[in-house]
Order: sequence, then structure tokens, then C-alpha cells
Amino acid sequence: MTKYETIIGLEIHLQLKTKTKMFCNCSNDGENQKPNSVVCPICLGHPGTLPTVNKEAVKQGMAMALALSCKINTQSKFDRKNYFYPDLPKGYQISQFDEPLAHDGHLVIELGDKNWKIGIERLHLEEDAAKNIHSTGQTLVDFNRGGTPLAEIVTKPDFRYPEQAKVFLQELRLMARYLGVSDADMEKGHMRCDANISLRPQGEDKLYEKIEVKNLNSFKAVEKALFFEEARQTKLWDKKKQPEKTETRGWDEAKQETVLQRTKEGFADYRYFPEPDLPPLIISEKLLIEVKASIPELPAAKKNRLSKEYGLIADDARILVAQRHWADYYEGIMSDLRAWLFKTKGVAEDTDKAAELWVEHRGKLAKLTFNWLTSELFGLTGTNFKFEDLKISAENMAELLKMIYRQKINSSAAQTVLKEMYETGGDPSAIAEDKDLAQIDDDSTIEDLVIKVIMTNTAQVEEYKAGKEAVLKYLVGMVMKESKGSANPQKVEQILKQKLQ
Repeated sequence: MTKYETIIGLEIHLQLKTKTKMFCNCSNDGENQKPNSVVCPICLGHPGTLPTVNKEAVKQGMAMALALSCKINTQSKFDRKNYFYPDLPKGYQISQFDEPLAHDGHLVIELGDKNWKIGIERLHLEEDAAKNIHSTGQTLVDFNRGGTPLAEIVTKPDFRYPEQAKVFLQELRLMARYLGVSDADMEKGHMRCDANISLRPQGEDKLYEKIEVKNLNSFKAVEKALFFEEARQTKLWDKKKQPEKTETRGWDEAKQETVLQRTKEGFADYRYFPEPDLPPLIISEKLLIEVKASIPELPAAKKNRLSKEYGLIADDARILVAQRHWADYYEGIMSDLRAWLFKTKGVAEDTDKAAELWVEHRGKLAKLTFNWLTSELFGLTGTNFKFEDLKISAENMAELLKMIYRQKINSSAAQTVLKEMYETGGDPSAIAEDKDLAQIDDDSTIEDLVIKVIMTNTAQVEEYKAGKEAVLKYLVGMVMKESKGSANPQKVEQILKQKLQ
């Protein structure tokens, strides 16, 4: 048993995907624009300008809060967080302090074979600062990002292992993408994370001074930085030199270690006070109902439903759910296959017989569909592939899978058909017919091919008869070659064994 317990909490800034900035009409798409080209007097903090709250940012923040099971405050307010830094032209940031948009939520994560409930202390809205660009001997400031809407999510100190923090952030990113409120790409700064970590002797309830780790721009960086801090602080505790002040440390990716930056400021240092230019934020019942109705099926619920409806194992369902477009595409295919199954068997839907038939076939169809999506179709997509560019409709993909399921086409031929479908969006049946790829099931035709291969590969036949069973695969391959890949491989192997005996 270890002597110390690790206590971790996260502060996450999520860049919201609105058309305009948090308090002005400037475009929120300044990421790839010329520096300082997407700015106005309001986001540059010119005297006499007045901010106006972006309603869409409020709705997106509410959606994220509700998805995290938070309670929405019907009245919240904005505050001025004062600090002086070149990226903050007003000398303060408009944020929310003691009356945030939402509070007291949670997110359940899976790690290993256990579920962990991580508490959410609060979710509040604020504006982003500008971007500092450090170069040799100078710092340049691009104000395009200044004023971008952010949802800050503060967790409770419920993490006990660095791995939990990484999984939590991955789940949060997935949730934000399902909601459509953020791309949540850490490498691009759409989601930024500060991690707070401290240790305490096992069995104690007291919280000791924490270390805040910044400059974490990937899931791996978060995990590695927390592992490093855990080890560093353990050595300090062993020497009875545990941290006595809250510090801010930066993660140095090159050195793979944290580096002291400064002693952490407290709330008093920011001199919070209510934003005098903005009235209280009132959330009406009508708006709350509207946002609740807009929330789609979330990743955890979708994963559980896919497992239950289609008999997928949890890992397979998790792979699909990781990208919402592919999960929806998979369901479209399965819906088509289900309707086809009932039609070919002459069974009406919503009957006991249909339910029995579906239970009998769904496992095979679900696994077949999953394998062809993740192994074959994913293999054709490149790193820069966008789902909206996919030319294969769910109906055409289902048609190809029906041909495979009914053994009208073998695996090798199906791969050829799929490749052309990917390139042209063509109909699988037409492609198979044009290329003469229909599977040969006729026993007499396969027997003729088998006899020819046996007569022209006498050395390998003798090896097989001498007990070298692995040679059978070679002979099957030769028959498939003779048939130009069209023979039913199961029948080929069966007839080969008969003839060789």
C-alpha cells in the first residue's frame, strides 16, 4: 500500500463554436485570419464601448452544463477579473465569479473495469484573452482570439490517478463534439486544461497545498505531467519538505518535467467585482426547455444502446461512438439490413416472430458490418478524410454486406467492389456484375478447378499427403487464383480435402 493519496482536480477552458465573439459582433473564426484583422473597439477594450452578451454562447454553455448534469442558475452575473498582461487590452477579463451559469454536476468515466463519478463544481462563461507570440527578443500579440467565448469547467478534486484525468478529458471532448458546441481540439487550443495536484498521507481528509500545472496541450501531456508531479511531490513528502505554497508550474515537453513559473495568485489578487456594463443574466423557463430539447443522445447512452440493440461488445461500440458520424452511419446500415431480413423472410415487423428472427441474425450482421467499416472502409480513408466527402451511402454499403452475408460474393471480390464504391459511389451489384465478380458456388465448376490445381501442383500434393497440412492453404490459394477470386473459399477447401483423400 502506498503511503500517500493523490488528489487531482482540473480546470478546463472550452472554446465555444459560435459565429461571433462573446461580447461583440466580430467573427469567431479568427484562427486562420491575418493577425489583428478580426477585431473591433469592443473586443479591443476602447473607452466608451459597451459589451453585449452573445445568446448563442449562453445556449451552448447551458447545453454543455446540462449534459454534465449540472444545475442551471436561473440568475447569474458577469464579473471583472482584474490582472495586467499584454494579452488583455482592457486590463481585466469579463468572467463569472460567485454566481456562475451552472454548478454541481458530474461525469461518469470508465477506466479498466470500474466506473468513476467525477464531480463538476461549476461551469461559467467568460471571454478569452488574446494570443501572445513569443519570438527572439520580442513578444507579438494577435488580438483575433481576444473575446472568443469560453466555457470554463471546474471539476471537484475527485481524481486519484493521472489516467483518470486523461480519460475524463477525452470523454469531455467527445461530449462537446456530440453537442456541436466545440471542436475541443487540444492541439489547436480549442480545449485547454490546467491540472491541480497535491498529495496527502493515506487516511487523511485534509487538502494540502496544490500545484497547478499549465501548458498542457494534449491528453498525453496531461497524463505525463501529472505522473511527473506525483513522483516529484512524493520525494518531497518523503523528505518532509512537502509544498507549503500554491505554485504554478509549466510542463516542459522537451525535458518531460514541470518547471516553476510563479507563486499562484488567490481570488483576492484578481479583485473581482460585478461587471457594471452588463445586467444579470436571466435564464427563462422557455430558454431552458429549448436547450434541453436540443441535446442529442450523448456518447455513454449511445454506446450502451448500441451494445444492447445489436449485441456489440463494449469495445466495438466504443470505437463507433468515438465519431458520431460513423456511429450514425453504422445505425443507418443496420436499419437497412434489419428491414431486408424481415422482407426476405416474409415476416412483419413488430411481431414476436420478427423479434426472434432479429435476435437470431443480429449478432452476425452487427459484427459483419462493424468489421467491414473499421477494417475495410476505414482502411481506404486517409488522415485528412472528412466524413461529408464519403460517396458510399448507408443503403449501398448495406447492399454490399447483403451480398457478402448471402455468399453471393467472396471477401476478396467484395474488397474490390468496396474500393470502386469508395472512389465512385457506384452501386455494388452493378460493379460486381461489370467486373464479373459473382461468387462461384457450383460444386462441379469448383471440382474442375480443384482437379486442375491438384494435377499441376504434384509436389505440394505429396507434401500434404505426407502430413504437412499447412500446404492446404497454398492449394486453396491456387484454386482461388484459377477462379480469379470468384470461387467460394469454404467450398474450395472442402472439395480439396475430399479429392486429396
